[in-house]
Amino acid sequence: MDTARQLVPAAQVKAVRAFNRFYTQRIGVLKRYLDSEFTLTEVRVLYEIAHRPGLTASELVRELALDAGYLSRILRRFEQQGWLQRESAPQDARQSLLRLTEPGYQVFAPLQQKSRDETAELLARVPASHRGPLIEAMARVQKLLDEAPRAERQVVLRDPGPGDMGWVVQQHGELYAREFGYTADFEALVADIVAKFILHFDPAWEKCWIAEVDGERMGSVFVVRKSATVAKLRLLILRPEARGLGLGGRLTDECIAFARAQGYRKMTLWTQSHLTAARAIYESRGFQLVKSEPNAAYGQQLTSEVWERKL
Repeated sequence: MDTARQLVPAAQVKAVRAFNRFYTQRIGVLKRYLDSEFTLTEVRVLYEIAHRPGLTASELVRELALDAGYLSRILRRFEQQGWLQRESAPQDARQSLLRLTEPGYQVFAPLQQKSRDETAELLARVPASHRGPLIEAMARVQKLLDEAPRAERQVVLRDPGPGDMGWVVQQHGELYAREFGYTADFEALVADIVAKFILHFDPAWEKCWIAEVDGERMGSVFVVRKSATVAKLRLLILRPEARGLGLGGRLTDECIAFARAQGYRKMTLWTQSHLTAARAIYESRGFQLVKSEPNAAYGQQLTSEVWERKL
């Protein structure tokens, strides 16, 4: 503990504690949970047993990091109320499998629905355009706190295989709708680009990379032929959990290297002014903004941009 205090700046500790106080107050865990007779811990135990019937008490202790004596008292109360039943585990008669009874489910169901309603009410206070970034930020926090530190993540850039092109279209449709409010027109545009790439693919002049991180698809980018001397970079995308790994820059570098090796003299791309992360990558790789104009598209008022760099 003393070592941890030495490694983490006090200002960072203070910031996390401030957020914890804010969030626990906002979701109401400082009072009886969901205005019920239950504590937050009791509802969580009910949730786990309801969704994973056959759990053992030892599994709950380990997974929820609970004191064994405290959990035993909770389970004993549930049994006394007729909400919980135990049955011997087939593989080990010393272990009891936990299951909610029908009255137990009747108690739990309204708690679950009220939790959903209160969460919906909490999100309703957030503008629709901000909910996507909020959810992504929460997922990022969960991933960072849940992962054991790893010295290096396994990143692979590979050629596309069966199903990858559909994945590219899906990711563009989902992410741009969630993060920027784009309509299905944008997904249609991406689908058209991908379809033309597949139908008219020329391996001597064009290429696609699928980026995998720890075996999961996380990004893509395409080089397509615009003319005998001009290549076009298209469909650069990264899933939120892959951002911050330098993968966008690496994909862009691959495009530049491929285009230069094939004898192109210039590379061009089309983007939108609000895509600040992508624009930063392009600028850092020597691309220059050559054209900018208002563009009403995909349900948004946008500013379209054309960037170029000599090879």
